[in-house]
Amino acid sequence: MVTTLLVANRGEIARRIFRTARRMNMRTVAVYSDADANEPFVREADVALRIGPPPAAESYLDIERVITAAREAEADLVHPGYGFLAESPQFARAVAGAGMRFVGPSAEVLASLGDKVRAKALAQRARVPVLPGYMDADQRDEAFIAAATRIGYPVMVKPVAGGGGIGMLRVREPSALQDALAKSRRIASASFGDERLMLEKLVERPRHVEVQLLADTHGQIFALGERDCSTQRRHQKILEETPAPSLEDAQRKAIAEAAIAIAREAKYTNAGTAEFIVDAKGRFAFLEVNARLQVEHPVTELVWDIDLVEQQLRVAMGERLSLREPAPRGHAIEVRLYAEDVEGGFLPATGRIAHIRWPEGIRVDAGYEEGSTVTRHYDPLIARLIAHGPHRKLALAKLCEALAQMEVLGVRTNLRFLRALTAHDGIQKGKSDTEFVKRSFEELVPERPAAPDEAYVLAAATVIAGARNPRDPWTSLGPWRLGEGYASTVTLREGDAERMVRLTGRGPYELDGHVAVRSQAEPHEWTIDAYPAAAAREGTMCWVGLQGETYEL
Repeated sequence: MVTTLLVANRGEIARRIFRTARRMNMRTVAVYSDADANEPFVREADVALRIGPPPAAESYLDIERVITAAREAEADLVHPGYGFLAESPQFARAVAGAGMRFVGPSAEVLASLGDKVRAKALAQRARVPVLPGYMDADQRDEAFIAAATRIGYPVMVKPVAGGGGIGMLRVREPSALQDALAKSRRIASASFGDERLMLEKLVERPRHVEVQLLADTHGQIFALGERDCSTQRRHQKILEETPAPSLEDAQRKAIAEAAIAIAREAKYTNAGTAEFIVDAKGRFAFLEVNARLQVEHPVTELVWDIDLVEQQLRVAMGERLSLREPAPRGHAIEVRLYAEDVEGGFLPATGRIAHIRWPEGIRVDAGYEEGSTVTRHYDPLIARLIAHGPHRKLALAKLCEALAQMEVLGVRTNLRFLRALTAHDGIQKGKSDTEFVKRSFEELVPERPAAPDEAYVLAAATVIAGARNPRDPWTSLGPWRLGEGYASTVTLREGDAERMVRLTGRGPYELDGHVAVRSQAEPHEWTIDAYPAAAAREGTMCWVGLQGETYEL
């Protein structure tokens, strides 16, 4: 009998889960919104069911619609991926109530760990260190002011519900606390429907370390090493690696034991992650449990030679984990490629991916492909890029080389930032912390250079080449004027600067000694003066990738 798996998610995590499910001979079911109807994950599933319009609240977050689709598909298992409903006790309960198996912990465990106050109390019962803080039911400003005075500034204001750094605010002075409380309440209410807050002592320049847990319903709990996720922007991870650099063996052992103690106290099953904060003296304290598969799970898979999704599915089906005593091998590092405006403060970017070139020699978990559209409705993660090697230096070198190979045109991304980040001395030496990106922003995001002549030649050549009609014997020859040979003028603008570019030739194209030749195999690949480059036109914008920079003309 074939097992049917529905993935209640989208993009790269849906594709990632489908790969394992196919290998296990499962029937795969995708659910999708109208915005995702033509995306790769929909095409790759055996069955795809529409669940609503683009807004997540009316599709991927609508429990009733997802359950209806699961019933229609006669699903045996429902995998929530991460984000959306992954840590929703109500969703886990609805899946079980519909006679299907939820790939994750029980609804009761999700409820206890999803509440930061209850999770911290659980950690304390497990004798795991926690940060000094305030977690009481009294939510009056006066109570927080008194608590902050007792704890000592600086403090962190955090919503009790939710995650992803949403609503978290640093407060360094007593005069700023009330405004921070009001702002965090507004964000928490809008994001999670729960305006309860808590305080924690703020640790300056900490490292963020997490332990990968895997537990079955037969009482077995495994800790599959730790990951360092300290490199973050806007409280969200951007680079993750395992093993964590700068941790001593005794620290690794203590943190792993603490994670197992928390999982045992919570009666945890399936895959999850216990997160800790580590100060400059190496002391650690519990932060929270992410009761789901993490975005950064591939680094653990590569180092521990394990398929975490497969183990999740086996645990959900009631199987006993039959892992041999696992042992780590080598080092793995992951970065997240986002569609975002880095110079604009890492704000999400949207647009059609006109051209993308994936690197070779590393693992790429991608949600999009050339021709895909990144919309405003969902998280703008394009792909995870993961390098593995026998040691950290080689893994990082492979990742840097892969980033140098990559090209993305048509939508703004953080690719340039990732190149600078992985090349930075702090990352090369493993000396990052959660404030590293903010502190090093000017080094990591230098001012973009003005487009060189070669970029203008490529942009103009792309416009001319794209204007040809191969069925028309006249225009297929390219633009020309009697007595002047083949020539054409294209007006281009970068910012407020406008420039008229007159090229000669019908391919190759020439200007002042620069020669642009288009690839016969790939229409967006070019060479300019024998150097490789890429160019693509989207509407009135021409995107050019040249020697590590991307220009918009």
